[in-house]
Amino acid sequence: MDMLVDILSTMLAQFQKPTLAFLMGGMVLAALGSKLEVPAPVYKFIVLLLLLKVGLGAGISVREANLVELAVPALGAAAIGVIIVLLGMRTIARWRGVSPMDGMATAGLFGAVSASTLAAGMVMLDGEGIAYEGFIGALYPFMDIAALVTAIVLARLSEQRQTANVPAQAGAGTMTMGGGGGGAPGGGFDTGLVKEILVDTFRSPAISALVLGLALGIFARPDAVYQSFYEPLFRGLLSILMLIMGMEAWSRLAELRKVAHAYILYGIAAPIVHGLIGFAVGVGIHHMTGFSAGGVVLLAVMAASSSDISGPPTLRGALPKANPSAYVGTSTGLGTPVAILSIPLFMALADAVIGF
Repeated sequence: MDMLVDILSTMLAQFQKPTLAFLMGGMVLAALGSKLEVPAPVYKFIVLLLLLKVGLGAGISVREANLVELAVPALGAAAIGVIIVLLGMRTIARWRGVSPMDGMATAGLFGAVSASTLAAGMVMLDGEGIAYEGFIGALYPFMDIAALVTAIVLARLSEQRQTANVPAQAGAGTMTMGGGGGGAPGGGFDTGLVKEILVDTFRSPAISALVLGLALGIFARPDAVYQSFYEPLFRGLLSILMLIMGMEAWSRLAELRKVAHAYILYGIAAPIVHGLIGFAVGVGIHHMTGFSAGGVVLLAVMAASSSDISGPPTLRGALPKANPSAYVGTSTGLGTPVAILSIPLFMALADAVIGF
């Protein structure tokens, strides 16, 4: 009973912090019909700075980190991304009324990572004075790429199997996606497809900015510009980003009316379930390597989040038959707000299970 009270009190206290307050403020403005707008170039610039900040901070820490200490959480992050997609394949992708392609795209987006949600988690921990590993941002691409690659490959293999199982009718050919379409009927593992997806993912603006920041942090000496420019701007820019995301989240809710109710249930439940999976893996890593309680929280936050930057364009390009209003609407309209609002829950759980 005391643990439940602690969790509820922690969540109530966090709702008053700027990160969540700006998110909910944006939703309220949108609900009231406000005409407030942040120009798209400004939004992209904010995202770029936030990703560079996360990457630089991670790279600076990785430069001095023990590779073994980094390797285990990185493998854990990649495993979480794959597990989330496989779980989605068994749930949302098999829900009656949901096409397997749409379901796998949704699972891939939820398995990937939202940099803004991760940043929100970092700000909350910083505000409470809770320490976490400096290389935590470096785990982002491991989970992100693992989830997106797994979802896209499984979706395409499923489509190939369905195409192979449908007999040709009245001489009408079945449309396939890759032009070549000459794969084995069993849908063998397409290494060329995996390579293409990896290249596209690394070329996406979000991953490019994050990897660039990570590389500069490791191989250059950006400490001075990081401390004088990126660090002071970070919280202010994040508050604006949360305001934008709140307004967009409210506007995206209308899109869910066009798709099956399954997306609504998935969008609400998945962040909590995925976050608990990430939390469990983080606790295991904690016992193996001494991974900090703050690190466990952020690993859970990454697992709970759904990609709002790198995922949509990657999925739109790789799975053109998937309905963006389904996976983007579910992610932005429900997944991201639920993930951010669940951060205090993971903080309270970490405090109860491990202790700060």
